[in-house]
Amino acid sequence: MLCLYNDNTNPYFNLALEEYILKEFEDDCFMLWRNSPCIVVGKNQNTLSEINLEYVNKNSIPVVRRLSGGGAVFHDLGNLNFTFIINDNGDSFNNYRKFTEPIIEVLQKLNVNAELSGRNDLVIDGKKFSGNAQVKYKNRILHHGTLLFSANVSDISSALISKPIKFEDKSVKSISSRVTNISEHINKPLDILEFKDLIMNNIMEKHNEFTFYSLSGNDVNKVNRLVYEKYSTWEWNFGESPQYNFRNQMRFSGGLVEVNIIVDKGILKNIKIYGDFFSKCDIADIENALVNVKHNKDDIKKVLSKFNIEDYFSNISLNDLINIFF
Repeated sequence: MLCLYNDNTNPYFNLALEEYILKEFEDDCFMLWRNSPCIVVGKNQNTLSEINLEYVNKNSIPVVRRLSGGGAVFHDLGNLNFTFIINDNGDSFNNYRKFTEPIIEVLQKLNVNAELSGRNDLVIDGKKFSGNAQVKYKNRILHHGTLLFSANVSDISSALISKPIKFEDKSVKSISSRVTNISEHINKPLDILEFKDLIMNNIMEKHNEFTFYSLSGNDVNKVNRLVYEKYSTWEWNFGESPQYNFRNQMRFSGGLVEVNIIVDKGILKNIKIYGDFFSKCDIADIENALVNVKHNKDDIKKVLSKFNIEDYFSNISLNDLINIFF
């Protein structure tokens, strides 16, 4: 396994680096990294519906889209990110315990009662300090997660929009009341860089055959090209927002799904699907297949039945998905 300390804090570079390693390397890789203040949105999300645009513009906060699904998160230098990129042996996608266990082990050694909760969160005493997401590319899996160590929680709640549907079964009223920093639960002096070393040391202990890897000049040039062509562009991070004639959103066990549809004379003409769900395959396959289909349940079900829905919407059934179109 290649172990990479990445000291770059540019969010565009760091998200591009993940894609570069995923697609261009053959070795398994583990990386720890931090971003300067920014918002990172999930691949399937409608960016403008997730961010507080006024706050983002006023504070010049970069917004960047990642490769994986899931929800929007606020990063700052008090947040530590970890990334595993491995060759898949068939049991890795959606196996969040496999990738979060090394993190939990470190925290337990620090007498912090951390555990995996729900589909992809790590919590301490019921409060979230880590969200995790995955993406599959050919035979490789990228798993990454956030670790709130000493993050500015007020910035998190100011920068992100809390959709009411996300809290319909919860009594809390804001994002800040649902999260916690790891540092608040550690009984001895420890800064984020020391915590970073503890995690890397634990990974090295678990993988005897590891090699420290430093990015070459060629690596950096290729990543910067990806930043220029993709990760710093409006097209990737925001994209064109359609003029919706029909809009609906529902929360399922697999996550939030939002559909925006332009309908002309009863025919679906433009479909965009957003959400914090996870998917193995590109949601554009479904969007494209539904163009020029009648806006009725039978016709939509006929089209969707041709797909393995689990590959596009993890833990969401075909019947549940159909309901969101009406």
